[in-house]
Amino acid sequence: MAAAFRARVFLQLEPKFEAKNPRSAATIVWYEFRADLISPSGPGKAGSGGGATSSQSLTHRSRLVTGNSGRNKERVDREQESAKARDEQLRRARGNKVLKQQSQFNGKEISIWTVSCLGFSAGMGLLVFGALVLLGFLSPFESSGPQSVGASTGEGREVTYGSLIKLQHDRTKYRLHSHEVPYGTGSGQQSVTGFPGGEDANSYWIVKPIAGAKVKQGEVVTDGSVIRFFHPRTRKWLHSHLHASPITGNYEVSAFGSDEQSDTGDHWKLIIEGKAKVWLRDQKVRFLHVDTGGYLHSHDKKYSRIVSGQQEVCGIPKKNSDNLWFAAEGVYFPSGKDSKESI
Repeated sequence: MAAAFRARVFLQLEPKFEAKNPRSAATIVWYEFRADLISPSGPGKAGSGGGATSSQSLTHRSRLVTGNSGRNKERVDREQESAKARDEQLRRARGNKVLKQQSQFNGKEISIWTVSCLGFSAGMGLLVFGALVLLGFLSPFESSGPQSVGASTGEGREVTYGSLIKLQHDRTKYRLHSHEVPYGTGSGQQSVTGFPGGEDANSYWIVKPIAGAKVKQGEVVTDGSVIRFFHPRTRKWLHSHLHASPITGNYEVSAFGSDEQSDTGDHWKLIIEGKAKVWLRDQKVRFLHVDTGGYLHSHDKKYSRIVSGQQEVCGIPKKNSDNLWFAAEGVYFPSGKDSKESI
């Protein structure tokens, strides 16, 4: 029983030998159990020869196990240190490999990104260059689109049918303007005024021929042509009649009609100042109303209410310097003989 008890205590005190070195632990267990089995009677038969032999055998074998266990412990410690060193080397080697792979991947990623950016920039540059070359090559031969007032100088300054322009009063520099504000007197139709600024979109007018005229978009407007002015924001025509204007009592000028509704009250005859035969930008012109015989006119007299600060626009039968206008800002269709679109 004592040997068995010591075997149990020994196994409890030295569990790491069994885990770290299974072969050494198996040897120890074998000796302990041989010692227990050699004793035929155990401590209860003291004084017999068998008991003494059993005791000596147990002591001898216990010392042998103890010595063997010490040597095994040193060997196991050395093996553990070696294993730890190998584990550390492997860990460092794996870490270096991962870092190297990440570095290579990042380098590839950066290289791909750089090449992609360079390729995209080169492609866009070629597209822009091609577009510029194409436009430059086609511009002498085609006149299919509108040009801004500053797009060309010298040739191509003609005012053409279909152009979107602003008419500026020569002396006061106010622009012909309209808005959804009706006159409080006279016809009660939509008012037309002179506007001081050049940025208001309500000052744009489209140059149109009279109904039934065989005119193509982009054709030049010549001296003596009877034309109309269409206000795109409110879809009405520049109009005049015998109603009295609000401030001076001259012929009232209004905006009237719609896309499909127009009459002779919208007809204006172009009179170019000087000997020119074609209406050019910045050229002084007059507009004579066909029905009333009044010239499109403006002056320094301004409204004080509703459209405060804007000038009166009216028609008067007398020609003078306040009848003069010119084409200012706008989008002009280039003149061309090959235009096929009617207007």
